[in-house]
Amino acid sequence: MAWKHKSTAVLGLALFFAIILFVQMVMYMINILFGPIELFNIFNFCVSLFERGTIAYYAILLMVNFYIFYSIFLIGKKVVTQIFLFSSFRKKLRHHIHIDKSQELNQIFNRKYEDIVVVDNKELLAFTFGFWKPIIVLSTTLIEILDSKELEAVIYHETSHQKCFDGIKVFILQIISEVMWYIPLTKWSYQNYRILIELAADEFAINHMGSEIGLGSALLKLIKKQLNVNSNHTSSLVHFADETVDYRLQQLIDPQQTIPVKVDSGSIIISFNVFILILFILVLA
Repeated sequence: MAWKHKSTAVLGLALFFAIILFVQMVMYMINILFGPIELFNIFNFCVSLFERGTIAYYAILLMVNFYIFYSIFLIGKKVVTQIFLFSSFRKKLRHHIHIDKSQELNQIFNRKYEDIVVVDNKELLAFTFGFWKPIIVLSTTLIEILDSKELEAVIYHETSHQKCFDGIKVFILQIISEVMWYIPLTKWSYQNYRILIELAADEFAINHMGSEIGLGSALLKLIKKQLNVNSNHTSSLVHFADETVDYRLQQLIDPQQTIPVKVDSGSIIISFNVFILILFILVLA
């Protein structure tokens, strides 16, 4: 699948920068807690450029320590917050589950793990929820306005998110983009990954249904009903209809047209220069 491959490439780009940085952070922490290690560490190298005891030395040491500890704090805070929100959101879901409708849909679509959950709600809800065992959540109102083919398309779309664990990937990319703000390509990866996974999910649904009619009809119907899903519960919910609708409609209208993944030239230049600087330091070491 073309969109699946592109989304994987975008994810890999962000992970490439993140892995390098986080490994160096861990090494720096080990150096502080357990003593010097022989492996090169870019943070130690930056500090070593200044003479010990000088103002510049303590200034750079303070900056390095602040950045590393703040990054660890930010990551920990977001993970803990996400766990808390997930737990709270799950409890709310349990109180609104429509058991009969959920069982009916799981039987109709042969869901072995009964991972479709229908909730009594007046809003038009369709999203994938959860990290390790994602479930598909649909509202009774959504089911009422869609015909069988449209509903099937929505479920296949969400199944793609579920199978690919898009929720946790989006969450990881969000953390990377916030911690590594000085490399603009990480933010670009986060923003464009959200677009690409929606296109990939549409592609998955169309391939399973053999036509884009059901999917297109469902999207248009939800747009007409002005679908607005409140995503304040968690930052990693993957919705059926969000800000990527324009790209998806464009793809449905003209499947042969390539949708450009736009990159700000300034982002590329800054990110490239930062990466070259890191490589230069590594060579000097």
